[in-house]
Amino acid sequence: MENYQMIAKTLAGLENELFNELELLGAVNISKRKRAVSFDGDDALMMKANMALRTSISILIPIMEFEANDEYELYDQAFAVQWEEIFGLKDTFALTATVSGSIFTHSQYAALKTKDAIVDRFRKKFKSRPDVDTVNADYQFNVHIQHNQCTISLNSSGDTLNKRGYREFASEAPLNEVLAAGIILKSGWNGTDDLYDPMSGSGTFAIEAALIANNIAPNLHRSFGFQRWSDYNRELFYTVKKELESEIRESETIIYCRDLLTENIDNISSNVENAGISELLKIRREDFFMSEKKGEKGIVFLNPPYGERLQMEEINTFYKNIGDQLKKHYSNHEAWIISSNLEALKFFGLKPESREQMFNGGLECKLNHYKLY
Repeated sequence: MENYQMIAKTLAGLENELFNELELLGAVNISKRKRAVSFDGDDALMMKANMALRTSISILIPIMEFEANDEYELYDQAFAVQWEEIFGLKDTFALTATVSGSIFTHSQYAALKTKDAIVDRFRKKFKSRPDVDTVNADYQFNVHIQHNQCTISLNSSGDTLNKRGYREFASEAPLNEVLAAGIILKSGWNGTDDLYDPMSGSGTFAIEAALIANNIAPNLHRSFGFQRWSDYNRELFYTVKKELESEIRESETIIYCRDLLTENIDNISSNVENAGISELLKIRREDFFMSEKKGEKGIVFLNPPYGERLQMEEINTFYKNIGDQLKKHYSNHEAWIISSNLEALKFFGLKPESREQMFNGGLECKLNHYKLY
């Protein structure tokens, strides 16, 4: 199989973690971009990347790169692509677009012009056209425009890769799965020290940690866009999947998954069961402010409430109490806290070892790392 270029999309701040993951998968010519990492590989690696990468949102395969200084150039260049060599009249397709710069300012319009070019090319050659399906298309394409630099890519993933398939129930404002996995990888957690997710919500930190500790590929049990392509190699897919399944290991790591709300605990239990890791987590209803460390060494991951429904004085006190609880009852541990309430973080009462800007569902957040002595 021949190698070709792919682009793994990710969230801002996770480029390094994605780069490292791709190295471990055996990708070559790896290069970091803004919210993305490009790399080369074959069909087997494309399939493996979709199933195994924890910090990627989607795997794109560039079809054509060109300059377009207005909508007419975009149309002409898109029309020149040999779309009939990629998919057929009986296939459905969909388009998404992302734009930045002063030339193209509306992503939907860029997608529409590209769609028109595709349809017009088919009509010119075959007197007919394929249908658009915005829900479950056979072929999904992405148009990325930065200033006048355009890239049209084929999306091999289909649904975004944070949709692991295990989260049937979610708490309010749940943490993105890719973000949770990326924070855990960023922390350098060795997969053996005790791990605490004490305000678990939907259980995302705990579930992603269990998948990491046991080397379980996060997307083993979902479908992908490439499985709808006419040249889909079913035999190769199951060979790659079997290889990933053979790499699963049994970890004795203790992961404590806690939440104060009974409803959340019920939802977490369902999500954990869906992920197939029920035996790997210790799930229990518990008030964080009544908790304490269970061993001498460990790591805490917290995604506390951001305070949309709390008064400013209440949320500042709440964050101060979190810091006090960590200082008093989790000595010799590390803590990683992500929050969009940048003001409340100032009341934490602990000096962070590092601060990093992240985004969760469009909310600007700070990821703070603390060492607890």
